[in-house]
Amino acid sequence: MKSVIRSPLMSKTRPKESSARLNVFANGRVAVTLCSLFLGSLVASLAMAEVAPLTRAPLSPEAMAMHVQAKRPVAKPATTLEPATALVASSSFNSAQGPGPGPIGPGPGCDLFPAPPSVGASVPLTYFGPSPSTVNPSLVGPVQLLNSGVVDAAHGTITIPLYKGSLAGSNKTIWYILTDVDNPGVAAELGLNFSTKLTFASLASRTGNLDANGNIVFDKGTVDFAPKRNIVPGPAGAEFPPKSFAPGSVGDADYSPYVRIVNAANVIYNAPMVAFDVDASQINFPNGNVDYSKVHDQVVAIDPVNMTVTLNLINGFSFGRPVWYVSMDASIPLAAAIEHNTYAPLMGKLLLGHDDSFASPVERIFIATNGPESGACNNPLRQGLSADLADGHRPNNVLGGIPTIALDYSPAWDAQLFAWTTDAIDRGFRGQVREEFQILTFVQDGLITGPGGAAFGSAGFSINCPIVQRLD
Repeated sequence: MKSVIRSPLMSKTRPKESSARLNVFANGRVAVTLCSLFLGSLVASLAMAEVAPLTRAPLSPEAMAMHVQAKRPVAKPATTLEPATALVASSSFNSAQGPGPGPIGPGPGCDLFPAPPSVGASVPLTYFGPSPSTVNPSLVGPVQLLNSGVVDAAHGTITIPLYKGSLAGSNKTIWYILTDVDNPGVAAELGLNFSTKLTFASLASRTGNLDANGNIVFDKGTVDFAPKRNIVPGPAGAEFPPKSFAPGSVGDADYSPYVRIVNAANVIYNAPMVAFDVDASQINFPNGNVDYSKVHDQVVAIDPVNMTVTLNLINGFSFGRPVWYVSMDASIPLAAAIEHNTYAPLMGKLLLGHDDSFASPVERIFIATNGPESGACNNPLRQGLSADLADGHRPNNVLGGIPTIALDYSPAWDAQLFAWTTDAIDRGFRGQVREEFQILTFVQDGLITGPGGAAFGSAGFSINCPIVQRLD
């Protein structure tokens, strides 16, 4: 259950207040501080009590030792990156393979990077010390959440370790990444996101076993990266739904990014595939200019020699805070085409529509269909799928809980598509929304519905979007 903590309002001291009153105020602040510390300890205890029933017993030393074999050095990005030729030649990002534009957009509607604290202050940026998140990650950031690699804030990418696994039986090569895991100890060791909800993703998971080097031997599941991604938007002002679409990579019926490790305590990883049945020489693009007929469309660069891969980051919000995440898979072809990711049919077995209930494997993501798009990236309120299909930049989706904000994070996002009503638009109420309960309030008030006036709720598909960084 999520909670919102409001900061108390602090009034300024009047110039003629007596020193006695100032002393009282100071003593009051001490009392408030002590109470805050006590309440903070109480909240932390309650939070741990809430998590405890869903947290597995600690892994045995033998099982943990197997997972530790998967630990790799923190990946570092290449010094130069070149865009793929197909992207340069294409007149539309929505008709090309590859990740499309990064999160550093040409205008405020396509770039959610927060302003520095020095704006409007009487001191320069050099005055400000480390952000409060260095003491407590739940405070003002930035906070990197996926810590197995390095975020390049100038280009809007992250470089993380690349893994070389295999497919049982055929021994075909599977190139994959690790982003999330349902065991907190493994998450800490490998620098991954911890998601207790992944424990309940077993129905939509493949199985696999760790070999002596910490690589996964998958039981099944393949991906064809050869298809050419294409999407044709609808008419201007109503680009969503598109006229036609085709994802750039397609998994077979047994493919899901989630994998349960049978020989190491059934821990579940989020291990999206980025290439399949190719040798290192065929995907050696350490400086970019990637061949997207062989690798995942979100790959910006891939280096099978140094075993790293660089992925495009995507803008979004979580409880009002701007975030960056990566988009790797979707359970339906339409979502995979829009998201520039892989269609993963086995993800269709995830239980949807039960966010935050017992045994739910998902967290909600809120996606506008008809948000503001006039002015494209120059519009600071720009948001939604029609805007995405019109200008090729991302829709600025709103995520539910993420680590450091809530306890219920899952990389498996249950898509909640929503539409502003005609009445809300005519009355000038439509804008950019950034927070879950803000959206739910507008639903309650009748300003937002499901697409086409349908009831608001799960759209019946999910997206695998591991969180990378909270920007503030």
